[in-house]
Amino acid sequence: MQFDIREKKLRKIGKKRIEWALNRMPVLEQIRERFKKEKPLKGLNIGACLHITTETAALAITLKAAGAHALFCASNPLSTQDDTAASLVFDYGIEVFAINAENTKTYYEHIDSVLKINPEITLDDGADLVSTIHKRTASGKKVTLPLASTEETTTGVIRLKALQKEGQLLYPIIAVNDAYTKHFFDNRYGTGQSTLDGIIRATNKLIAGTTVVICGYGWCGKGAARKACGLGANVIVCEVDHLKGLEAVMDGFRVMPMRKAAEIGDIFITLTGDINVISKEHFPLLKDKAIICNSGHFDVEINIKALEKMASSKRDVKPLVTEYTFKNKKRIYLLGKGRLVNLACAEGHPAEVMDLSFANQALSCEYIVKNHTKLEKKVYKVPDEIDNKIAKLKLESMGIKIDSLTKEQKKYLSSWEEGT
Repeated sequence: MQFDIREKKLRKIGKKRIEWALNRMPVLEQIRERFKKEKPLKGLNIGACLHITTETAALAITLKAAGAHALFCASNPLSTQDDTAASLVFDYGIEVFAINAENTKTYYEHIDSVLKINPEITLDDGADLVSTIHKRTASGKKVTLPLASTEETTTGVIRLKALQKEGQLLYPIIAVNDAYTKHFFDNRYGTGQSTLDGIIRATNKLIAGTTVVICGYGWCGKGAARKACGLGANVIVCEVDHLKGLEAVMDGFRVMPMRKAAEIGDIFITLTGDINVISKEHFPLLKDKAIICNSGHFDVEINIKALEKMASSKRDVKPLVTEYTFKNKKRIYLLGKGRLVNLACAEGHPAEVMDLSFANQALSCEYIVKNHTKLEKKVYKVPDEIDNKIAKLKLESMGIKIDSLTKEQKKYLSSWEEGT
C-alpha cells in the first residue's frame, strides 16, 4: 500500500470506526461466521475496486474470513478514508492501494497493482477493473481473465450491458446493483440520506425553504427527493423519461425541463449516470449563489470544463466547496469537485444500508465459485434465492417475523381456477 503512516493515531481511529461499522452490519456478520467455518473462497485471488470506507472494510474482512486473498483499490479518488485504509493494512492484514485525493495517474497505478495478482474474481463499483482488463485485451496484451466479476452500481451495470450488447463482454458479470436488496435500500435510502448529508456537511446550509432540483428520478433520485422534501425543501424533478416524470408528479413533486428549473433552483443534485446534465446552456440561467453537486458515480454529470471556461474567477471558499464567479458577479458553488457528494463531502451510506449491499457481494462471490462453469458471457442478475435470503436475514436481525403461506393458499395461487 502506498500510504505513509505518520501517526499511530490515524490507524487507531480507523480501527475504532471499522468496529463501529462491523457492529451495525448483522447480515454480513452472519455470513462471515459461516464463511469462517466453510472457507468457500479458500485460495482465491480477489481484486476489488470499491470505495474505501469502513463499510467496505467489513466486506474485506468477510472475504478474508472466507479464505480469499483480497486486494483493494479505490473506485473514486475522493472517497477513500485514509484511517480505514491504514487499519485494514496494519490491523487486519488486507492489502489496500488507495490514498484520499490521489491524482488520476496514481488512481490507475493502484488499479494496476490490484490486477497484478490475476484475480479469479473482481469486484467493481463503476466497472474500472473490468474496463481495464477489456482494454488490455483489446490492445493485444496477454491477460488472464477472471472467472467472473460483480458490479456494485448502476453506472457500471450500464457500461457492462453495453459491452454485452456489442458482443465484446469477455466473461460473466453478476449485477449486484440490480438485486432488490441492493438498489431498493442502497440507492433509495442510502443515497437519499447520504447525499443530503454531504450537502449539509459541506455548506451548513438550511435545507428548509430552499428549492432543490433533482436531476433524474431513478431509485437514487427518488431517495434524494424524498429526503430533501422531509427536510422542508420545495422539490423540483427534471427527467427525460415520461414514466419517471409521471411518477414524480404522482409523488407530489413539480416536474419541468432543466432550463426552466435552472432559473429557480437553489440547490441542484445530478443522479442520472449521464454526461452534461448541468451544462453551458444552464450556467448563465442559475441564480446567484446557486449550489450544484453530483451524486452519480462519475464526475461527468456537471460540465465542469465548460464552467471553468465561462467563469471569470475561481477559488476554494471552504473544503470541497469551489466558488465560480462570472463577469456579472454571479457566483456558483460546486461541491466535491463534481464527484460523488455523499462520499467526497460525507461518509457515504450508513452501515445498515451497506450491510445488504455487501452481503450481496459476498454471496455473489460464493455463487461464482460454485457456478462459474455454467455462466455465459452475460450480465446476470443476482439470483432470487440470494436476494430473498438476505432480506430474511435482515428481518431476523431486526427481530421482525412475517407470515407464511398455508398449503391451501399455495395451491390456490398455482391454480388456474377462479375463486368462488
